[in-house]
This record gives sequence, structure tokens and C-alpha cells, in this order.
Amino acid sequence: MAQEEQVLVIERSALEQVGMFQGLVVDVERYLRGLFVPGVPRFMPRSLAERDPSYKQLIPYVILAHDGRYLSYVRGRRAGETRLVGHRSIGLGGHINPGDDLPLFAADLREAYLAAVEREVAEEVSVEARHTDQVVGLLNDDSTEVGSVHLGIVHLWTLNAALVTKREQMITQMAFLAPSELNALRGSMETWSALCLDHLADLASQASAQVASEC
Repeated sequence: MAQEEQVLVIERSALEQVGMFQGLVVDVERYLRGLFVPGVPRFMPRSLAERDPSYKQLIPYVILAHDGRYLSYVRGRRAGETRLVGHRSIGLGGHINPGDDLPLFAADLREAYLAAVEREVAEEVSVEARHTDQVVGLLNDDSTEVGSVHLGIVHLWTLNAALVTKREQMITQMAFLAPSELNALRGSMETWSALCLDHLADLASQASAQVASEC
């Protein structure tokens, strides 16, 4: 019998202690300090996590940007999350699973998490360009069945070239699009992507501020 998938979660109460919200927030540092405390993130069977809103599955949601355009795609029928099939997205990433190369309960949980994000993106697409990675927001949507059991951590990868090819069959109609083009397609987007699209300027400003503070 195949071993059941284990996914990274936090208890909803941990999010409530930092500050429950609906939609998108860019006050990322305050939330990450509270959520990546040793003992707060842990793994549990996905079948249980999907049915229990007292837990939030942590999902990296990575937006790829180059020269003012953003990678967009449509989730095909082979998508792992069947409830999102046919929806357009501007976010890559998925569930974080345990592994020998992923010591998420080591001293530096955030560094381990970032390594896992790189792996998750690499499973979906091949990024053949240098990039910076800034965590620029968090997503929560308790108004939907999918959203009630997930918490998105929004990353903005700024690429020095639009060199991205797909690796997974579930990715279709992939292209870098300008915000005006994305806005024209907003009605077909999954909820998280629509929220990010509405706040692209805020997310870009958050990334720029982080880069400036690192200089």
C-alpha cells in the first residue's frame, strides 16, 4: 500500500494569534516570525488536512516576473488540485512534503522552507534565468472550500530573462503577460491569483523595499 502524502500545516489558532485576515496582507515579516516558530509547523496526512479547517496547509505561491510581465497559465485536467482545474493562475508551487533534504524542524525553519520552495517550483517549470526571491504577501480565503484549509505564502521571483519552460502536463497556455492582459482574463482566474492581480503594485513595492533594505 502506498504511503499517504504528508503535508506541512499549522494550526489555525497559530494564525489567529498573529492575526486572522481575509484576502491578502503584505505585513509578511510579522506573520513569518509567528508561523515559523519551532513546533508550530508540522506534517500531517493530507486526507485529514483537506477536511479539517482547524489546520492550514502552508502553500508557497510563487509569481514569476520579468520586465513588467508576469507568468500566467491555465491548470489542465492533470492538475493535482482538481477543484482548480480550468482556472487561470499566476502562482506556482504546491504542498510542502517531508524529505531527507528538508529538515523543516531544524534551527532555521525559514531557510529550510525556502529550499523547499525552490524544489516545488522546479517540479512544475524550469527557470533558466537568474532571479531574486522575496516573500511579499500572505493569502487567506475562508470563503471557499479550498481556501479554508490553505494559507498561501506569496513569493515574487524577479527574473533577468523570460526563460521558463513547463515540466508538468497540467500547465497549459503558459505565457508572460502584462497586467492589462491579465486584468482582461481576471474572470477566469482562481481566487488567489485574482487577489494577487488586484495588488500587484503593492507586491512589487514590497519586493523593492526588501531589496533596498538588503543593499
